[in-house]
Amino acid sequence: MARGLTLNEGARQRDFVLLFLVMLTIAAGNTAMQSVLPALGRSLGVRDSAVAAAFSVSAAIWVFAAPFWAKRLDRYGQRRLVVLGLAGFTLSTLVCGLFLTAGILGWLTPAAAFLSFLCGRMIYGAFGAATPPAAQAMVAARTSRAERTKALTLLASAFGLGTILGPALGPYFILPVVGLAGPAFVFGAFGLAVTIAAARLLPDDSPGQHGQGAAASYPAIGGQASGASVNAATAGPSVHVKLRDPRVFPWLLTGLVMGHAQAMAGQSIGFLVIDRLGGPLSLALQSTGLVLMMGAGASLLVQWGLIPILNLKPRALILIGLIFSAIGCVLTGMGDSLYGIATGYALASLGFGFTRPGFTAGASLAVGNNAQGSVAGMTTAVNGAAFVLGPSLGVGLYEIWRPLPYNVAAAALILAFAYAWVTLRPSGRAESASPGRRSRSD
Repeated sequence: MARGLTLNEGARQRDFVLLFLVMLTIAAGNTAMQSVLPALGRSLGVRDSAVAAAFSVSAAIWVFAAPFWAKRLDRYGQRRLVVLGLAGFTLSTLVCGLFLTAGILGWLTPAAAFLSFLCGRMIYGAFGAATPPAAQAMVAARTSRAERTKALTLLASAFGLGTILGPALGPYFILPVVGLAGPAFVFGAFGLAVTIAAARLLPDDSPGQHGQGAAASYPAIGGQASGASVNAATAGPSVHVKLRDPRVFPWLLTGLVMGHAQAMAGQSIGFLVIDRLGGPLSLALQSTGLVLMMGAGASLLVQWGLIPILNLKPRALILIGLIFSAIGCVLTGMGDSLYGIATGYALASLGFGFTRPGFTAGASLAVGNNAQGSVAGMTTAVNGAAFVLGPSLGVGLYEIWRPLPYNVAAAALILAFAYAWVTLRPSGRAESASPGRRSRSD
């Protein structure tokens, strides 16, 4: 019997490592494409606003697709949806690479190549969203209640780690012939390998024997984790909470403003690096990757290190984060060197690293246990909605004046600070809980 338990534990650990790799692959591949695309758009002569629109459309589809797949776990099964999401990611990435290459080599006009790229990104938004809830459910079904939150938090941290690895590795995959489209082929090939491994190695499951999974927010540049999906996946059945419920609305509104500011700053940063630093696009891509990597690293340092140590309450997390992110946005818009831009963006991301888990924890702690699923769904929707309009808004402002998206973001964050100072009031439950443990990852 002891040997049987050892083998079972070994299989669980193998499956968890594979699921972690699955989540990491999706997030890294997505953010790698986001870091490369400004340079690719410039090389093809496509308007900057069209580049932002490609990711806005993908994020919009993700917002609707994520809860759709989360509600159909019992119908299709965990393993099938994990593989489906991975296959969608892989197909999308390879299709994007093929059409971008066709544009680079002159086989398609820039407009046709980019329109085809947009269709490829729609595949990712529609099917990539199936993997996170299925992976959560698979982990939840194979862990005890005592270890479930820790396991789900660790699994979801792969999204945050992917936001570092994607921009860091992307510049190394500029390949002969395909040029800047190279990262799409490399991450597509890696996705194919992980898809095959998941299909062959993950255990099959039967209808009606599933753990609970929840829709996850769109993985985006600097889109660090929020904890919403972990809360929902561990909460069980939930009563409905209205959006305008005074207990949660101020937290959600603050999070919505913060999310749009973050999306505006993150989606414009690649263009800012290209225009401020000049030089070949391949060198600009390396600089963009460095800036994004520093930003993602700063936000994860806050969530994985500072928040658990400082043990700040949600209101304090939001107020501190809004100040740091506003200052960082202003400095980013003013930066005229790689050091200046990277430092400003890292400071802004550090602030967002405080604010995002703050608003998630505040909304979660404002209601009872029987409302956690409903509130988690709303916070996840807020996180996703920010990356629907935020990128296009930010790049549209950038086309008017380069520092404008960062100045507008900073002004919105300052207004959000004033609103949060007046309206956010910690409840007794919030005062007695640690948001660092409740809201570390999405």
